[in-house]
Amino acid sequence: MKQQLARNLESVRSRINDACERAGRRPEEVKLVTVTKSAGMEAIRTLAELGMEDLAENQVQQLTKRAGMLQESLNRFGTHVGSTHPQPKWHMIGHLQRNKVQSVLPWVSLIHSLDSLRLAEEIDAQAAKLDTVTPVLLQVNISNELQKFGIAVAAALPLLEQIGSLPHLEIRGMMGMAPFTTDADVIRRTFSRGKELFDEIRSEKVGGPSFQELSMGMSNDFEHAVEFGATMVRVGSAVFEGIEQMGDPLNLHDAAEASPGQ
Repeated sequence: MKQQLARNLESVRSRINDACERAGRRPEEVKLVTVTKSAGMEAIRTLAELGMEDLAENQVQQLTKRAGMLQESLNRFGTHVGSTHPQPKWHMIGHLQRNKVQSVLPWVSLIHSLDSLRLAEEIDAQAAKLDTVTPVLLQVNISNELQKFGIAVAAALPLLEQIGSLPHLEIRGMMGMAPFTTDADVIRRTFSRGKELFDEIRSEKVGGPSFQELSMGMSNDFEHAVEFGATMVRVGSAVFEGIEQMGDPLNLHDAAEASPGQ
């Protein structure tokens, strides 16, 4: 498993590097975030041992359980911060309900799916109780699909103006998805729209100085996303290709919900 995962990671990073070269970008400008929702704990633990720092889930229950199990496992075997391996950072990439904010905040380094004023206010309130500042990305429905979460493109700037004064939020950037299609022209148009909005927000300085991240691209389209300026790509199935997915000991494989997945 370890060899297969290492090969897969090398392949994905090579594809990112090639996309950066085509776009005239530096590979270090793009962060690989591995989506673990279809993987078993053994594979996730192996990824951490390989030095994969950024891990993502789209369900709160699965994220909190897996983060706790991974932390316990790495600490038990001496693979923790201060060793040769980085401490894993967890990203919440799925739709986040307000009543789940309290349970997920202690575990996440970045929430990709802020999509309303009420959610922003809840994150701010819960972060205040923890005496911390929570980094978030604004989720925008750049594909304009009814079944997708995220605010409309036209609502992005007004929402950022509303939440910009919340003291316990740090707006790091925005996240968006292309339609799930093999039509490269459709994908590229969607990512182009996302990049245009990202650049507009930065030029208007509405998101503040921390507005630097553009999270776009999954296993089927991340190379296009890199070519259109993505600074984070969320890749799952391409990383776990050829790995037998075993059931988790805590029965964590809930039905996947529609969200920014793999």
